[in-house]
Amino acid sequence: MPKIAFIGAGSLGFTRALVRDILTFPALAESTIALMDIDDERLSFAKTAVEKIIAAGGYPARVLATKNRAEALEGADGVLCTILAGGVQVWRHDIEIPKQFGVDINVGDTRGPAGIFRALRTIPVMLDIAKDTERYCPEAIFLNYTNPMAMLCRAVQGETNIKMTGLCHSVQGTAAMLAGWIGAPMEEVTYLCAGINHQAWYLEFKWNGKDAYPLIREAVKKPEIYNHEQVRNEMFLHLDYYVTESSGHNSEYNPWFRKRSDLIEKYCTHGTGWNPGHYAYILNEYLRAEETWKEETKAWLEKKEAIDLNRGSEYAAYIFNAVFGDGTLFEFNGNVRNFGLIDNLPEGCCVEVPVLASKRGLNPIRVGSLPGHLAALNHINASAEELAVEGALTGDPRKIFHAVCLDPLTSAVLSLEEIKEMVDKMFAVNRDYLPQFKHFS
Repeated sequence: MPKIAFIGAGSLGFTRALVRDILTFPALAESTIALMDIDDERLSFAKTAVEKIIAAGGYPARVLATKNRAEALEGADGVLCTILAGGVQVWRHDIEIPKQFGVDINVGDTRGPAGIFRALRTIPVMLDIAKDTERYCPEAIFLNYTNPMAMLCRAVQGETNIKMTGLCHSVQGTAAMLAGWIGAPMEEVTYLCAGINHQAWYLEFKWNGKDAYPLIREAVKKPEIYNHEQVRNEMFLHLDYYVTESSGHNSEYNPWFRKRSDLIEKYCTHGTGWNPGHYAYILNEYLRAEETWKEETKAWLEKKEAIDLNRGSEYAAYIFNAVFGDGTLFEFNGNVRNFGLIDNLPEGCCVEVPVLASKRGLNPIRVGSLPGHLAALNHINASAEELAVEGALTGDPRKIFHAVCLDPLTSAVLSLEEIKEMVDKMFAVNRDYLPQFKHFS
């Protein structure tokens, strides 16, 4: 009977969806679901929610809820990490301080000044979790859902020997979106996607074995489709390949859309997708969620309608089933270090490439070279992430400053002196969360 540990189980949306998916596989239906969180109330809600799912499906699974990480990890076959280090009240500074300097951020959880400081707070916590995984369940498959994905995976994979990859729903989510635009059933679509997290590229996108890019190009001409993803559609029309993750995110990762107010108005304000590109969208959503999560969770627990037990499209359950379930092979896009996978990105950086899950574990698949212009954009972002991780691990604030200097959006807006002033201010408000840094100047 497998044991699957959820670290950060108080991320209730993730926990409910992933437990539902896991238990739909017969080989995993008897699993012990070990829930760990540092918040008593969230942990209690998570336990009640999982028990409700188990009861609704009639599964022979059991639940363990604990604040003791070692107890949750002991003997686990799989580990899922969905933590948030520091909370929204400190995270807000990652977005609000750059805004004071003219760097307009929409999401701020992946890269750039906001993503880097989020990484600085989270890397020490992630390394503690990873080292406990080495100690209590060294053969476990560790799946990370926490952002900033690339920097966290790069740090953990460089400092520990656990069997870890990072998962993002943007690859399969974008593929489904593109398929819908051209009227293709997903079971008839194949694709090759590679790059870095939130900025991976569909190098191939085929419908029944034929190149579907001409159909996508025609679809994007329709106003309702163009307006749904204005930033990404502009990138596609000019760069020739479609990129993963939403327009709100991608507007931050390049110098083209957020450096002037007129560009923000044109490309980042009126989109119709789930993630509008206007300033601090996700921050405002999280602040709202902080006020409403209890009521929304209670409403879900108390509703009388039957729970939807249909399996979703998140990768985690399929991976666990492939490795320690019934062994059905599963290919997915995961975040791993670049050792011979993408030739024209930095050696050892974190890349997002196809990975094959099987009884043999997780095996990344070599892609080769990206088209040069795509590699150039990925390269500058990956290089900034490499510097940020090195700075986080060594406690060197100078490397953090240099990493922010390389960020495409920041460098399009600010001078070096202005970047230094901004970074110093961000260090100051994060002082209590960054014990690895002895000085900030």
